[in-house]
Amino acid sequence: MNYDARIDVQAPSEAVMPDADPALSGAAPELPGYAAPASRRRVWIIGGAVALAVIAAVALLHRAPPEEVAGADDSQIPHVSVSVPGRSTVAGVIKATGTLAARREMPVGSVGEGGQVRAVLVEPGDWVGKGQVLAVIDSSVQSEQVASQAAQVQVAQADARLAQANLDRALKLVDRGFISKADVDRLTATRDAANARVAVARATLGQLRAQTARLNILAPDAGLVLTRAVEPGQVVGGGTGVLFSIARGGEMELRAQLSEDDLARVSVGNTAQVTPVGSGKVFTGQIWQISPVINAEDRQGQARIALPYAPELRPGGFASVQLRSGTMVAPTLPESAILNDEQGSYVYIIGKDNKVQRRAVKIGTVGDDGIAIAEGLNGSEAVVLRAGGFLAPGQAVVPRRASAGQTR
Repeated sequence: MNYDARIDVQAPSEAVMPDADPALSGAAPELPGYAAPASRRRVWIIGGAVALAVIAAVALLHRAPPEEVAGADDSQIPHVSVSVPGRSTVAGVIKATGTLAARREMPVGSVGEGGQVRAVLVEPGDWVGKGQVLAVIDSSVQSEQVASQAAQVQVAQADARLAQANLDRALKLVDRGFISKADVDRLTATRDAANARVAVARATLGQLRAQTARLNILAPDAGLVLTRAVEPGQVVGGGTGVLFSIARGGEMELRAQLSEDDLARVSVGNTAQVTPVGSGKVFTGQIWQISPVINAEDRQGQARIALPYAPELRPGGFASVQLRSGTMVAPTLPESAILNDEQGSYVYIIGKDNKVQRRAVKIGTVGDDGIAIAEGLNGSEAVVLRAGGFLAPGQAVVPRRASAGQTR
């Protein structure tokens, strides 16, 4: 007898045996958090693809354009401002300094026998005239001597009158024979001697009066009193020294110190602009004397510049001056373009390959528009205007033409 046996096999729904292999069972477990190996590989593949896509996008965003990449090395080359100065007519200006002084200083002292000072009549800064009394010296003794000598003159005059009267009477008696010719000659000699004594007495009186007048200290010429070195009660004489100093006519001067080169470029009559220290005023003067010798120690000479009187021009003060010394045709550069070292002055120019070249130069005149280059440049070179101290010969640079305003 046949029996159809049918067995229904049903997997457990609530749990899986620990040693059960899901791959063998053919059914995916439904435990929470559990993923099949194939699903896990798909997750990793998708995540890796996304990461690669992000990295590629970032790389594309940060990649520089081809032209920027090609110029990356150029960013390390310094950029410098250059100028082609050309040649222009430059007014010759020499800047110097010096000391103010009286152009003609007159020292005044005691020229007489001297004595005690009774009064001082002037102070520094006063204007005086020629022959004006600066200080009065006691002259009481000299005055008595003058009075005595004046009396002697009167005595001599009386004797001369008596001798003349005797001679006149004798001449009247000669014709009558009462007086001989010899007596007339004797009386004539007596008269002449009396007249001579009058002349001597008068000369002595004049001498005493002159000596008395010389006791007082007088101004030898009109001018400005600069110093005073005497006080009332002081005893002065010929060996006392300078009691007053006077600037004749109040004229002043600047004694400017110039180098040998600058001294050779100026001449008598050149105009000068003088500015005293502490004053904003500028005074115009002229060179009236150039030193014929050079100081062997500092290799400088002196140019004396005449100036009219002004209260700001105080002798002994310091002042700066600008001297005109003709014109010259030369390139002009700002001060920042010129460098100096132990070898002298030089500039940096840019060659055709944009590399720095050193060029030695000789400085000319210095003016408001810049410094003229006397030797070393013809004006067609591209000269580095600034930052030359940070460059070196042979260094590559990127030159940039400076504007007109930047070359000052």
